[in-house]
Amino acid sequence: MSELPLADLEAFASVAAARSYRGAAALRGVSASALSEAVRRLEAKLGTRLLNRTTRSVTPTDAGERLLERLAPMLSDLATVLDTVKGSDDGPAGRLRINAPTIVARFFLPPIVVPFLKAHPGIIMEVAAHDTFIDVFAAGFDAGVRYDESLDLDMIAIPIGPRTQRFCAAASPDYLAEHGVPHHPSELMTHRCIRHRFDSGRLNNWEFERNGETIRINPPETVIATAMELELAAARGGLGIVGTFHDFVREHIESGELVEVLPDWQQPFSGPFLYYPSRRHMPAPLRAFVDWVKAHPY
Repeated sequence: MSELPLADLEAFASVAAARSYRGAAALRGVSASALSEAVRRLEAKLGTRLLNRTTRSVTPTDAGERLLERLAPMLSDLATVLDTVKGSDDGPAGRLRINAPTIVARFFLPPIVVPFLKAHPGIIMEVAAHDTFIDVFAAGFDAGVRYDESLDLDMIAIPIGPRTQRFCAAASPDYLAEHGVPHHPSELMTHRCIRHRFDSGRLNNWEFERNGETIRINPPETVIATAMELELAAARGGLGIVGTFHDFVREHIESGELVEVLPDWQQPFSGPFLYYPSRRHMPAPLRAFVDWVKAHPY
């Protein structure tokens, strides 16, 4: 193992965790070709294939899975050691990498991260906003942010951000004047809707709940986008009804550009959690961030 370049091992771990050269490259800030070359060098040294590559996916081979299982905790421990070395009497120092959903990175982390970094100038924080579930630790992150239904049971999780959120369906006044206001979720099937496509390729289905009744629908779309800015622009322009986090549309509803529909069908759900593995030697930057989040509730 000592003869294997550390950079190539890190490259393999990031690609295997992301299941994508392009996704891993975006997370690491390097080119996909550089990661591909690093994995090829590693496979040549080991004399075995580590990743199965197709035009649509990248998956670890059995040998790759075994290597990743042993490698991920080793890379994590190495990062912890380096952070300890970087520390000084002035406070914790080093790099802190966090993976979070777009909604969290955009709305909830800024008021937490800014004062935290001002109080800890020796820490460099890197936040990657992604809406696709990956093994964040195998990809080299120190911690992740998810909602409770997606948390692994063996993780330590603490609340971060607002403790409740809700989804919201909204449309422009002009659209509702022309097409009518829906009074039941089933009526959305006759409307023009603006849908969000996640990084995984999945479209967001819409869920509504009232008095114990839950309705899930796959509404007809007039616009499909991966960028929330485009979805909101389409809604404000009268192209249809958008379904998303209330946080994304709050200011537009308050300004009158959008009107919430079916508000009595939108039930609150639990806010996000910061999660990290249970281990004795937590990196100093992560320990400092966890302590800060606990001491400064949202």
